[in-house]
Amino acid sequence: MASDNKELLDHLSGFVKERRWALFNKIIENRTRYLTVALENIYQPHNASAVLRSADCFGLQDIHIIENDNEYQVNPDVALGASKWLNMYSYNKTQNNTPQAVAKLKADGYRIVATTPHTHDVALQDFDLTKGKTALFFGTELTGLSDEMLSMADEFVKIPMYGFTESFNISVSAALIMHTLTDKLRNSDIKWQLTDEDKTEVMLDWVRKTIKASDAIEARFNNNRS
Repeated sequence: MASDNKELLDHLSGFVKERRWALFNKIIENRTRYLTVALENIYQPHNASAVLRSADCFGLQDIHIIENDNEYQVNPDVALGASKWLNMYSYNKTQNNTPQAVAKLKADGYRIVATTPHTHDVALQDFDLTKGKTALFFGTELTGLSDEMLSMADEFVKIPMYGFTESFNISVSAALIMHTLTDKLRNSDIKWQLTDEDKTEVMLDWVRKTIKASDAIEARFNNNRS
């Protein structure tokens, strides 16, 4: 399957403008799945969309959207197309989808990290990335993460604050944390980049979204190969 995808990608790349293809190859080298973000029950579209935009800017590839009471919607004026280049996973089949999201991420080898002040929290600058892949959970604008999510968290991280206000806006909080941790990651010896197979998978998705009538081109390629 991996070799088949590589052959398909090589074929479809011929339909992409040279400048765009060069950009894809540059950006893929800075993509990571070592860090991922999970948004629990966010109800303001502009905040969630701003998080997507920041995730793309800082090189995170995967975003997990947990819809319990609130349906997630992208605000195109804020996201500026970021969702097109990200892998987004939605959890919205039941009334409470948080356990499913946590279980999925744990099964994929992620540490579940709640971004909220807590008795056993760690300051952002002291967070240890060497302990393994990290899923950063962010909660609703008013009440933060649910008690259930907090009870399932492996660790807690906070952004140090020195003013009267007790918290940042969620999009600001997410951007600060992603900036700090991706910078730390890129200056470490951790193998944070995508695997070759993941690179092919992601690039294939990007190319399909770029080429007009990509389905028809792909179908012809598969027919000629069979």
